[in-house]
Amino acid sequence: MHPAFSVIFLTTLIGVGQGLFLALYTGQVYALAHLLPAQNSQTFYAVGSALALLFLVAGLVASFFHLGRPERAWRAATQWRTSWLSREVIVLPLTMALIFFYGLAHYLDWKQPLFVLGGQLVVDPTLLIGSLGMLATFGLFICTAMIYAGIKFIQEWHSPLTVFNYILFGGASGFMLATAFSAYVGAELAGFFGAWAVILTLAALVTRSASLWRNRHLKHKSNLQTAIGIRHNRIQQKAQGAMGGSFNTREFFHGQSANTANWVRQSFLILVFPVPVFLLASAYLNLSHWLAIVAFAVQYLGLLAERWYFFADAKHPQNLYYQTIS
Repeated sequence: MHPAFSVIFLTTLIGVGQGLFLALYTGQVYALAHLLPAQNSQTFYAVGSALALLFLVAGLVASFFHLGRPERAWRAATQWRTSWLSREVIVLPLTMALIFFYGLAHYLDWKQPLFVLGGQLVVDPTLLIGSLGMLATFGLFICTAMIYAGIKFIQEWHSPLTVFNYILFGGASGFMLATAFSAYVGAELAGFFGAWAVILTLAALVTRSASLWRNRHLKHKSNLQTAIGIRHNRIQQKAQGAMGGSFNTREFFHGQSANTANWVRQSFLILVFPVPVFLLASAYLNLSHWLAIVAFAVQYLGLLAERWYFFADAKHPQNLYYQTIS
């Protein structure tokens, strides 16, 4: 498939924003359970929510560059009964609204208790809004991933691993940013967020490695024989029906050499996993917030490469007809 950079930035940017919000909400829940020190609402949760919202808005802006007629974007939400894309279009602004009100509630210090759960957990407006935001965030992860995992004829995507990878990559990058943010503002949660960033990064390594192994050993259901209905052992395409490129060759094939694709794969395997973990460990040992920021930046750069390879690695069946230019 052709990797559209607007979609690459959309999926990675909103993933960071979602992961950062989940990190903030997790930190608040742990603090309420007295497992972590409480943080100042205005300088930590409110600013952190604004940062998460900034990434979500940036991803939304990037998505408009993928539209031929942006003024008709609202129509994408009309097919919510059958389309995961329509569901994403609905859930994304809902998630953004909940994160906005979560940050606003912290900024205005809405800490009046609403009720108590289990005789210990005091539920205030920030916790209630955060729980709704958490559900919406996971719903958005699922909607975004199922846009691709739900396409049965692209076998590289049609797997539960696609959903796990989207959730884990978003969570890992979000917790990585939360670590950098906490270290920068001097919060006491940097170690907690950093530990979870490493755990999620390693979990993403397992699931992404599994998907790479699966895709490498796939037996595609479509081939030249099934495409033209002729059962012959030796069939070779000589022409695509045109003297040059076409819409089909531009939109359903990445156009790069196998060596380039391999180089991108090796790059993201290094940039997403070992390098950020090493930088994060160094930041912890040296008490350096700048190393934590670099760790996030390196991992995000690797995620851009990973998402490019995610699209480039997918083999659309129509390419059986468009392999060779006569």
